[in-house]
Amino acid sequence: MDGRQMRGMKLADIGGIAETEKGWVVPSQFGNGAYLVQKKDEGYVCSCPDCQMRGVKCKHQWAVTYKIERKTDKDGNTTITKTTKVTYGQDWKAYTQAQTNEVELFDKLLSDLVEGVDEPEQKMGRPRLRTKDLLFCSIQKVYSQLSSRRARTLYNHSKDREHIGKAPNYNSINIFLNREDVTPILHKLLTLTAMPLKGIEQDFAVDSSGFRTTNFTEYARYKYKRGTHEWLKAHIMVGVKTNVIASAKVTDGNASDMPQFEPLVMDAYNNGFEMREISADKGYSSRNNHGVAQRFDARAYIPFRKNATGSSRGCILWWKAFNYFQLHQEEFMEHYHKRSNVESTFMMIKQKFGDGLKSKKFVSQKNELLCKLIAHNIVVLIHEMFELGIEPEFKNTTNST
Repeated sequence: MDGRQMRGMKLADIGGIAETEKGWVVPSQFGNGAYLVQKKDEGYVCSCPDCQMRGVKCKHQWAVTYKIERKTDKDGNTTITKTTKVTYGQDWKAYTQAQTNEVELFDKLLSDLVEGVDEPEQKMGRPRLRTKDLLFCSIQKVYSQLSSRRARTLYNHSKDREHIGKAPNYNSINIFLNREDVTPILHKLLTLTAMPLKGIEQDFAVDSSGFRTTNFTEYARYKYKRGTHEWLKAHIMVGVKTNVIASAKVTDGNASDMPQFEPLVMDAYNNGFEMREISADKGYSSRNNHGVAQRFDARAYIPFRKNATGSSRGCILWWKAFNYFQLHQEEFMEHYHKRSNVESTFMMIKQKFGDGLKSKKFVSQKNELLCKLIAHNIVVLIHEMFELGIEPEFKNTTNST
């Protein structure tokens, strides 16, 4: 089944196809007008550009074919077969297994993940808490959404199950998350949690979302004596099949989205992901970002702003992308709407781990948000263990110095 045939089946499922005296009126897939499909010889012809310019059987013709098929026997009797709506069921067995085993498997996978972290050499002073134990407890605390003091019970249970060597004091985690040298380690751990799915993901989506802090803006404090919260932004690139985060950047709430496209794509490529498509909203529309996608053998599906023109300014790729967007909008939108998966990813993170950050300082807030992203990836891996039968392994080591 080719792409047009599959899209035609979707149109038939959506409904709204009406038979008239002139032929079949098939609504546009995205609600912009309709096309007329008429009977001709042994098949159909359509008024859409795809049929008129290429002479192929377009998705609108396939939709009519699926909507109603007429079969006439030798006696002249006509049998009409109507299609039924195609539904896709949830694998409830895999879902139930993942949900009921999530907490136990989360701790096990997290323990395996931090095991590869190198410990800095200590030549003098009192024995320090192991970095891998502090990382384990930091991510576990964010996963549980408990306060620092109440999470101490989790640390004790983890020590009893030998996931960590020693349960840290509740304030040790707050101090640890406020260290700038912890940020690159968390980025490495995030990469490791995505690696088991790199053979599955080829299409990606990029977007950003804000996470509320407990701090208030200076203007709000001055103007209203209270005011609005400050925000941090998580810029992420996700695989559209599993919602795994392939790369991420955390910035302050006022950071622009467009400059983050290139480092996100570059990080995912360096991490071993092969990219076929990258979709993003208008905020990422630029000649440079189209060129970035092409540099890594991917195609960017980024809609153009209303005031955009096809002027290449030396960038032929921009001109080609603009004309494709103008002349084949429906086909473009089918690729572009994969971007909705990155919004689903943010919804998953915020519903499960909260949309707020408990830490007070920027460095600790940034690290706390990275812990949320790592926790999300681990939960995705747990689901895919039952859905796809994968066995996650984290073989790489992470330098903690």
